[in-house]
Parts: sequence; structure tokens; C-alpha cells
Amino acid sequence: MTRSALGRLLAPRSIALLGGVWADAAAAACGAVGYRGELWRVHPSRPSNAEQHYYRSVDELPAAPDATFIAAPAREVPGIAAALARRGAGGFVCFAAGFSEVGSAEGRQLDASLRASAAELPYFGPNCYGIINFFDRAALWPDQVVGAAPERGVALICQSGTIALNLLFNRRSLPIGYVLTVGNQARLAVEDLIEALAEDERTSAFGLYVEGVKDMERFARAVDKARAAGKPVALVKAGRTEAAARTAHSHTGSLAGSDAVFDAYCRQSGVARCDTLATLCETLKVLHTGGPLHGRRTLLMGASGGDMAMAADTARDLQLEFPPIPAAPTAALRTLLGEQVALANPLDFQTKIWFDRPRVNEFFGLTARAGYDVTGFMVDCPPSEEADAASYLAVIEEFQSATQGADTRAALISSLPESLPAPVRARCLATGIAPLQGQREALEALDLAAAVGEAWRLGAQVRLQLPRQQPTEHAATLSEHAGKAALAAYGVRIPQAQVVPAAAVPQAASALGFPVVIKASGASLEHKSDVGGVVLDVRTVQAAAAAAAQLAHLSEELLVEQMIADGVAEVLIGITRDPQFGQVLLLGTGGVMTEWLADTIVVLPPFSAESIERALRQLRVARLLKGFRGRPAGDLAALVDTALACTRYAQDHLERLVELDLNPVIVRPAGLGAVAVDALIRLTEES
Repeated sequence: MTRSALGRLLAPRSIALLGGVWADAAAAACGAVGYRGELWRVHPSRPSNAEQHYYRSVDELPAAPDATFIAAPAREVPGIAAALARRGAGGFVCFAAGFSEVGSAEGRQLDASLRASAAELPYFGPNCYGIINFFDRAALWPDQVVGAAPERGVALICQSGTIALNLLFNRRSLPIGYVLTVGNQARLAVEDLIEALAEDERTSAFGLYVEGVKDMERFARAVDKARAAGKPVALVKAGRTEAAARTAHSHTGSLAGSDAVFDAYCRQSGVARCDTLATLCETLKVLHTGGPLHGRRTLLMGASGGDMAMAADTARDLQLEFPPIPAAPTAALRTLLGEQVALANPLDFQTKIWFDRPRVNEFFGLTARAGYDVTGFMVDCPPSEEADAASYLAVIEEFQSATQGADTRAALISSLPESLPAPVRARCLATGIAPLQGQREALEALDLAAAVGEAWRLGAQVRLQLPRQQPTEHAATLSEHAGKAALAAYGVRIPQAQVVPAAAVPQAASALGFPVVIKASGASLEHKSDVGGVVLDVRTVQAAAAAAAQLAHLSEELLVEQMIADGVAEVLIGITRDPQFGQVLLLGTGGVMTEWLADTIVVLPPFSAESIERALRQLRVARLLKGFRGRPAGDLAALVDTALACTRYAQDHLERLVELDLNPVIVRPAGLGAVAVDALIRLTEES
């Protein structure tokens, strides 16, 4: 598939519509977008008339079409594709369903036959709703078309035709340049389209709805390309609650589920992951009007204390920052607004100046230049057909006027989606102001745009470490002692220890020095605590002998090791192999509370001290590492070094490592190090 072939398909000068009523709808869609090229209809039996000529097959067409819409029975599609390939067509949309999505052997065979018959032609689908190119006024779309051609706009790429329709029918003034549905992604996938449209200067941002990514490595490269072109990506991905399709032996394997890994990818690569289509629309408006936000410093203001209180509550679980208004604008605002207005953030400026347009303009000018990354004005307008909205519109006009040329990004926010009139939204977009509808969605959009900006500033990218081969089902678990020894060679600090028969435990304990920990030892004992295989805080020879007698039935040999008694915090460090993302690092609260607290974060490669420390600081356990309620701070640098040592071991064992789990790593006071007191390593058998 060549880039020029895809260009023909996306911006065709000639379109063939093959089918009956669905093709009729596609013809209407061409009319709705103002398509001006050649439009040919193909049907095996429909009679021609004065208004419409029907060709009987692709072979009868007067020329090779740039784009073809195929709404024919699935079994006929491979033959049609072969005919298009012979004619030198540009590509096609396969609206027909009944391929691999049905999960049958026949469907999979039809998919394979279609791929072979299409040769190198680019095609959307099968089981694909269609495409609209508003920029070039072309549509292969079997439904209603709503929208007009913008000078710049977002590219919507969806795996679901219904979701694409929902987004197309939005009443949020989202400027849309492309609507592309990919269906089964048999040939053209989401990543192909991002790569191609990243070069289109008219595309301002990408909005995606995905259920699964076909090739994660290529998807990551495509996102990087879009980012390099200054075109951010926002998406909704279905499947947050889907359980990981694997048998996990470790805490790491059970906690680093596929959705957690995808979240980590979005966070590191600067992709805005939205929960709802409404938030996706609002986020795309922020990104369209000026790209990602430069920071999280936010000033919210409105003429209602209720609005401001609700906004503060709504933002409580977001990472937006609401710092106080600086001293210089505070003095000017005090003179302007009077003593009765509390100059807080969020700022209720009340209604004293509401009808005084010069003072309103001065107010907005002061706040727009107060040093915030984004300045939001919250206001809901009455419906113009039922009430007089003049005073509201006047204040909005002053906000639009006063924010022009300011360093801050401006956002006009309505609490309810329907309370921001379309003409106002249009004027905002024309002047670079984000018109945001719905308080919750608006604040989420600003938060996500700030997160994208942060990732872009950090320059962090994702470079997947993918094994060349999928792991076999046969994997062996190293004994704890062997696993620790393997990691110690890479710089992981472990307790002094001996593996001895039960009878020799008292002597070994004395040699190591009390207190000690005594454990059952063996590769089959992956979770020794669950079977009573660990005795802690053994302080005498007699206690060591009793512990040995207690554990002897679990294993012939026992592990005796120094007990670390001065820990500040217990941390989990793990590495697992994700089917799509390859090796991923998991960090979290360790010890017996690991699953219950679920205080974890996933980090993707390339691994660095900076990325690991940044991730650790986002955990709740970070409060203990900083020093909590008079306790000493933990040795964070040593903890970071321990995690880096694990990533080096993992990279050197990329083809064989299935899971690595250190739980816990005991973090000692600053300067005293971090010690891995338990280790689980599973490796596939060497071929």
C-alpha cells in the first residue's frame, strides 16, 4: 500500500457506490457534503433511468475509481476487491459484515480471501461504517451527515460506526475534518491513519474510539509522529473492566492488567484518555484551540458562589491547581470589585460590575494577565428564544475581547452542556477560546490537556521492549534464594542468608546474628506466607530450633536470613510481560497489603531513574518515603537503583522472563539502602 493510494481513497476524484439501499444513503451523503467529483453507481440488476445510470460490475466502469463503497453480501466482496485491484482502483470501504468479527471459520476464511484478493489496495473494514472527509468534501457514508467543512479540524477515527455517528451528531461545536471508521482493521488500522493524517496541516488533533490496538508498536510510533507534528491525541478506549487474560503467579501479574498498562502508555506518551464521549469532545476542543496546556495553574471565575463551590468540589479528584491570585492583580481587583468580594480561587466576582462593560473588560484583562496557565469563565446563558440573553452575551463578549493577546489559555465554561449558545461557541473557536460545555467534562478536559502538556514537556516517550517470540506455556519458578542471587548480580541488595537442612538452622541463625527470618525453601513455594512458610523475628537459638521444626514438613531445606528491622516502608517492584506492550514495570505499596490497597503504578520503557522516581512519587506510599509523623525519610535513591537493577536483569532476559516480583523491598532510612527480602522469578524453559 502506497501513501498516494491512501490519498486517492481519502480524497477521491471519482467514487463508485456498489449496492442497493445502503449505497443510496452513501449517494445522499455525497450530496450532503458537496462532493463535486465523478459518482458512479454499480448494481447487478437495477434498471438505469434518465436520472441515474447503473453499471453492472466494476469491470464496466468508465475508469478506475479512486474510492469504492461496497455494500454487497460478504461472500461476493473478495471478487469485487479483485476486480478493483485489476482496474487499478485507489481503494475501498467494505461496509459488508460477516467476516472475522463473527468468530466463525467461514468468517476468517472470507477475511483471508479478501486480503488476498485486494492485493495492495488500501481498504477500510470489513464490517466498517464508512468515511467522511469534510475538508475535501467526500463521503463514503451510508447515513446522515451533519457538519460543514472547517479550515482546520480534528480527525475522528473509530472502531465503532455507532460511536462515530454519536460524535458526528454532537451539539458541542467540535470542528471535525475527518470521520473514519476502521471496523475489523484487516488492512487499514488506526495507526495507519494517524501516520497519514499527521502530515495534513488541516488536522489539528486526533480523537479516537478504540476497542483494541492492532499493532501497539506501530501505534506508539504513529502517536510519536503526531506529537512531532504538534497534533495531540485524545481517545476513549473500551474495556477498562476486562480482566487480564493470563494466569498470574505473582502480585505483579495480577495487578498489572492490560488496562493498567494502557493507562501507563497514555500517561507516558501524552495521550489524553477520556472516560466518556462528552469529555472526549471537550478535550478535543481544548487541544484544537491551542494544543496541550503549558501547565496546571488554573483560575476559575464566575458571578456565582454556587458555581465556584461546585467547580472546586468537581475538581477535587483532578490534578488541576488553583493557586491564590498574586499580589499585584489582587490589589487592582480589590479596587475594582470592592471589599465585599473575597479574592479567592475559584473567584466569585459577584454581580456588582455585571452591567458595566468597561469595568467587566478591565476585570477580565487583569485576570487574563495574572500568570495562570488557563483562565476559565463560567457562565450559563438563558435560551434566546425564551428569554433575553443580552447581558450574558455582553459579558461573554468582554471576556473574549479582554483575553486576546494574553499568555493564558482562555476557556468559556457552562455548567450545563445546553447553556452555551452555538453562535457564542463559534465566536470562541474563531478567537482561540475553548468553549466548554458541562462543568465536569470541562474540568476533566482541562486536566487532560494539562497532562498531555506535561508529558510533552518532559519529552518522555515509550520504547517497547517486545520479545521476538511469544512465551511458551512451560515456565519454571526459581527458588527464592536462587532468584535473589540472580538479582544481586545486577545490583539488587539482599539480606545475608544461608540455605541449610532443618537441623542446621540454629547454627546458621547464630552465625548470621539475631534477629533472623526463617522460611521454607523451594521453587514450588511461590507464596510461602499463604501456607505458613515464614517465621519472623526469631531472636534466640531455641526459637530458631522451634521454627525449624515447624517448617520442616514444607521443605527439606530452609532459608535463614537476616531480618531487616529498621524499615521505613515496604514497596513492591515487579516486572511482567504484557502481550501487547512487552516488558512493563510495576511499582506499589508492598507487603501483605499489596492487593488490598492496590496502590500501584505501571511504568513503560525506556526505564530511567527520573521516570521511576516520578512514578514512585505518585503513590500513596510516597508519604512514608518522605518521612511521616516524625519517622525518618526513606532511602528513595536506593529504591530507584533497585528498580533500575531489576529492569537491567529483565532486559538481559527479555526472551525468557515471564514474571519478576520483589515483595517487599524494605526501604531503610535515607543513606542505609533498600533490601529485597522476598523474590519470585519465573523463566520459560531454554530451547
